[in-house]
Order: sequence, then structure tokens, then C-alpha cells
Amino acid sequence: MLNVQKRLAAQILKCGRNRVRFDPDRLEDIKEAITKTDIRSLIGEGVISKKRLLNTSRFWARKRKEQKSYGKQKGFGSRKGKKTARLNPKRTWMNKIRLQRGFIKSLRDKNTITSAAYHELYMKSKSGFFRSLRHLSLYVNERGLVKNERK
Repeated sequence: MLNVQKRLAAQILKCGRNRVRFDPDRLEDIKEAITKTDIRSLIGEGVISKKRLLNTSRFWARKRKEQKSYGKQKGFGSRKGKKTARLNPKRTWMNKIRLQRGFIKSLRDKNTITSAAYHELYMKSKSGFFRSLRHLSLYVNERGLVKNERK
């Protein structure tokens, strides 16, 4: 029943037959409509309409994104990939080199190392020789670059 009308309405509305909706109060008028012009007039009156698409809502995705901007939902259970994959390599390099350069400068300012030793350490840290600040301090102690403060 009403298959022809549904098919014609689907063609006009450019959607599938399942998305065509008939007004249950005006079924008699829809039965009488047998041409495309009849269907068009009923669509104009709002008797025949198109149902909305039932796509996945973006509401929760937006909510999660907003929460992540506040620093929430970033615990171990939400993480995929290694720490190195999640961190920007340039940012990690910047943090590491700033720490090392600050340490070397503090040693120079306290007159703990000579300017030649400072230059050597600076160039080594620039080339990525030191893995960490601890590695740098170990290197300084092992090489005996610290000045003796005997007078």
C-alpha cells in the first residue's frame, strides 16, 4: 500500500524510500496522489517529508576534545603509542638543550670551570653528546674539569 507514492516521493526528495515520511492524518490524500506533480504539491504542504539522517553524533567527540583541552582524560588508559610518539621531538630537544646550557652557564658563572672547558661542554651538548643533565654532570666529574679552589 502506498508503494508508488513512496517511490515517487523518494525520487523527488532524492533519498531512500525508508527516509520518506507520510503524515498519518492525511493518508487519504496521499492515496489519491498518483503523479509526480501531486506528490510535489503534498511535499509543499508538508504532508510528505524527509526523515533526518541518523548519523553518529559528534556531541561526545566535541565534549572529549574540550575536556582534553583542560588536561582531563589523558591518563595511561587513554594513551596509545610510546612517550616519544606523543611528544614533539623538537620540543624535547629544546627542553634538554636549555637545561644543559643553563647548567654549563651556572658552572661558568660560579668559576667552577674554565672558559675552555665551558666551550668544550657547550659544543658537546650542542652536538647531542649528552643524553641528560646527569650524563653531563658525570662527564664533568670524571674528566676533572672542575677547578681546584686551593689558594
